[in-house]
Amino acid sequence: MFEFSTAAKQAFAAALLAAFVTSAAAQQDFPNRPVRIIVPYPPGGSNDFLARLFSPKLTELLGAQVIVDNRGGGNTIVGNDAVAKSAPDGYTLLLAGSSHVFIPHMYRSIPYDTLNDFAAVAGIARGELMLVVHPSLPVTTARDLVALAKQNPGVLNYAVSSTGGPTHLVAVQFEMVAGVKMQQVPYKGGGPAVTDLIGGHVQVGFGTPATLVPLVRAGKLRAVAVTGEKRVDALPQVSTFAESGLPGVSLRTWYVINAPAATSRVIIDKLAAAVQKIVAMPDVTAAMSKQGLDAYYSAPATADAARREDSAVAAKLIKAANITLMN
Repeated sequence: MFEFSTAAKQAFAAALLAAFVTSAAAQQDFPNRPVRIIVPYPPGGSNDFLARLFSPKLTELLGAQVIVDNRGGGNTIVGNDAVAKSAPDGYTLLLAGSSHVFIPHMYRSIPYDTLNDFAAVAGIARGELMLVVHPSLPVTTARDLVALAKQNPGVLNYAVSSTGGPTHLVAVQFEMVAGVKMQQVPYKGGGPAVTDLIGGHVQVGFGTPATLVPLVRAGKLRAVAVTGEKRVDALPQVSTFAESGLPGVSLRTWYVINAPAATSRVIIDKLAAAVQKIVAMPDVTAAMSKQGLDAYYSAPATADAARREDSAVAAKLIKAANITLMN
């Protein structure tokens, strides 16, 4: 049997030690070049809003430029895959919404493992989902919409920012709980969906308060109902679905910053510590509140557990509704 000489063993051990020292130094020195936050949607949605809210704060705290990189396409798969396959060095992050764990249950296959190819850095926000209509629609409450939809089965259409995302699944919940049928019109992001809704090309919309609140205040859309146990502070006049007799419409959304799975704990913890400081900043919480979002920090382990739990919940809902996407 071949055996290494003593000199060879010593050289190998020295090389391993040098590699370890170099890696440890790189982790402690993180970041020493720009960091990218990939948003898997076009500009204009809630993920984009949060990424652009956090990026200058992270730049200040980390001492390196943090830039936002919109990678829309493929129902978020394009942006997600880019992060999953990036070097696990902390320089490429993903700002994921709850659709991150919903969408995979609708495809036969995707090019990454949603739960195991990403490491949760921190949860940053959570929020309710809102039902709005074009002002021309004779609807002011959820009960009005249910009645109109029952009178015109399959006629009304609704916009969602992505098939399989929270705006789609809450619409499915609404149809199932209310016993109505409407036509889904999918878009590649919240921005394009809202644009067509404002233009009257679609009549009903399910979206996040971050996207919809300013438009409701401007009179371009009419808010009908919101998920959650209490009304949204930004629009206190809008009833919850529970108040409207539809307590089963309860899906909410959340936002988590992720890194590639093999990213070191040193880097994850450094990023998480910065995020925790940002979430507590009064101007950040105020900006989120104006958009109908709750600033909410969750540590890496907590955020990871929550996304795994919601993945299981979504799987059951998607199966019950028989939602599939061919690929």
